[in-house]
Amino acid sequence: MSEDDVPLLGKLKEKLVQTKENWAKEGRALTGKPGQARLPPGQHLTAEWPVLDLGIQPNLTQADWSLSVAGAVEQPIRWSWNDFLAQPQVEMVSDIHCVTTWSRYDNTWQGVSARHLLARVKPRATARFVMFRSYDGYTTNVPLSRFADDDVLLAHSWEGQPLSREHGGPVRVVIPKLYFWKSAKWLRAITFMDQDSPGYWELRGYHDEGDPWTEQRYG
Repeated sequence: MSEDDVPLLGKLKEKLVQTKENWAKEGRALTGKPGQARLPPGQHLTAEWPVLDLGIQPNLTQADWSLSVAGAVEQPIRWSWNDFLAQPQVEMVSDIHCVTTWSRYDNTWQGVSARHLLARVKPRATARFVMFRSYDGYTTNVPLSRFADDDVLLAHSWEGQPLSREHGGPVRVVIPKLYFWKSAKWLRAITFMDQDSPGYWELRGYHDEGDPWTEQRYG
């Protein structure tokens, strides 16, 4: 993490972190077998939405929340909650695929599309990667091309209700075509970068991109 990141507060789930680092070393859940057309290999369906985090769930009100977007862009922005809601709102339905092997189909999200954000900030021609920074200190990186996909959004609601604290509210990223650790909870900042830089789990053995259909679980 860079010096701009908010330090992790409180006690992390150290056992969970160590376990998941071990999974990366062992290649847990890599099957090498073709999955169904919709379900990626090594995944199983669930009707639940499991809660996974680093042991910290920031208690943010909508008034507390803001989003900064900077780096390799022509027009940096800082949105308050009201600014965020003033942007064009979209509704999208997509699946979740977690690296811990569960998938959940047909999640309905409301929020602001990534493509609208890109149109506002105007990434420079040199920008190739994006870093998401969260209020708990978490970071994760994705190629700009992944963030620019037409099903990506910054979500404030799920199934018609405000996104709960445990699932990343007030606002989280949703990138359906990547494992869900790339969809950062409690989003506070987005940095556009000319060169790639690993985030929290990427530094701990997880794959840099995280495509579920090619089982990019671990680096």
